[in-house]
This record gives sequence, C-alpha cells and structure tokens, in this order.
Amino acid sequence: MNFKTSIQNFTDVYNQQAFMQDLRNSADVFWMECNNISGTDCYCDDDAQANIKKFIAEFGNEPGIHFFDNGNYHYMSKLWTDSIHEDFDLVIFDHHPDMQPPRFEGILSCGGWVKEVFDHNVHIKNAVLIGVADHLIEEIKNDPTAEFKNYSDRVTFVTESEILEKQKQGIPLSIPGKNQNAIYISIDKDALCLKDAVTNWDQGSLTQEQLAQTLQDLFSSRKVLGVDICGERAQNQDYAEGIDENLADSRNDKLNEKLYLLLQDLFARL
Repeated sequence: MNFKTSIQNFTDVYNQQAFMQDLRNSADVFWMECNNISGTDCYCDDDAQANIKKFIAEFGNEPGIHFFDNGNYHYMSKLWTDSIHEDFDLVIFDHHPDMQPPRFEGILSCGGWVKEVFDHNVHIKNAVLIGVADHLIEEIKNDPTAEFKNYSDRVTFVTESEILEKQKQGIPLSIPGKNQNAIYISIDKDALCLKDAVTNWDQGSLTQEQLAQTLQDLFSSRKVLGVDICGERAQNQDYAEGIDENLADSRNDKLNEKLYLLLQDLFARL
C-alpha cells in the first residue's frame, strides 16, 4: 500500500533530531509549518483549527504516518480522524485517557480529544486505550463532567498494571475486540517507559518492544487508515536525574526512526 508522511512543526523540536531532519528533507514528506499559528498550545481554538485543516486538506485522504510534536498537540489526532469517512476504531497508546472536558467550553484540547471524537464523529465505533495509568481510568469513570457513561460500552482499557504483568510473564500484549472495523492508531510516547522516550508528561511502563509487537499484530489483522506519533520533549521542561535536553532529543529521535522504519515496512505489506 502507498502511504504518505506528514510532520507538523509546532515548537521546532524536530530541528534537534537528526533522523527527523533527514526525513523532513525527503521528497515524499509533507512538512506543515504550524509554529506561527496562534491558539495551539494544549488548546486549539477555531481559527487555529481552520488553518491546520487547510494543511490536512492539502495532504489528502491517503493513509499516512503523522508526526506532530509534543503531547500538547495530541488533539491533532481528532483533526486527522475528522477526514475518515468509513466506520473505524481508535487504537491509542497513551498514559492518559484524554477524555476530560475542556476548561473552556467548545475548545478542542489535548486532554479531551478522545471525548470530542466520540461526541462528533459518526464513524467512530470503538476505542482501545493502551497503557493508561490505572488511577486515571478510575478518575474518568467517576467524573460526571466527562460523561464517560455515554460511550463506556465502546471503550476498552489495557491498563499500565496489565502491561507490567505482561512484562513479568514475558508474553505479548493482546488487544481486545474481535470486530473487523478499520483502525486508526495514535501513539503518544508518554505511554512508554523513560528508557525509550522522554516526554513532557508523566510516563508509563510500555516498552518499545511491546509497542512494536503490538503494531505488527494490528497491521496483520486489521485495515489501518493511518498512524500518528506525538510525545516529544517540550521547551524549558524539567527532566529526570541524568537526563538533559540533548539526551531527550537523542532518545526520542531514535524511537521516531525505529517507528518510522517499522511502519514503512508494515504499510508496504498491506
């Protein structure tokens, strides 16, 4: 299958990553310069959405791999799935459920984009969220403002504790669900452990090996409409002991390269 690649630049972090710079200079990569669009950090206002959707329309509806900076821009997954016009399931790797209602009514947010997809996209059927912290799942279930009950029967969690148990047992993750809907895959690197990625949000326990194996399983069993990747480090952030900006960029760049090459191979097999 043919696929296209887009890179959405919001913070210039990819300028510090050797592989991503090489990828940017490839002839078949669509670079979206978003760092001059206001109203995008964590929340995406209507004017910003209109500007970003022009890029998405130019990219087209072909299956693709989309990189879009750090986790503050995870709402881009909602904007990419807006262009899907067939029934699909979401498969999301994330340490957070991203189902919180926004503080400002009607504004798309990085912490509530999954809820927005369920509220507004008639084609979404189910969602599987992999790597979410157990306590955050309980919080969203018990938060009446999140309205989780409206779509709880269509959401399945593979919790962080389940991931850790699979690691102890040395067995691969299994993704629930037996239907054959097409899928859109969203990867926030904050689901991964610190040895594999450094992000601007608290991180989970998923390993790069678990992620790669799960992606291979998904591609072998379902039609894949697209994959996005976020979770770079942010500017002026604090790091864990022994980690600085250069190490963060190096670690994330290596993961981006591994994921891109894996996905390139998986798309080619479809």
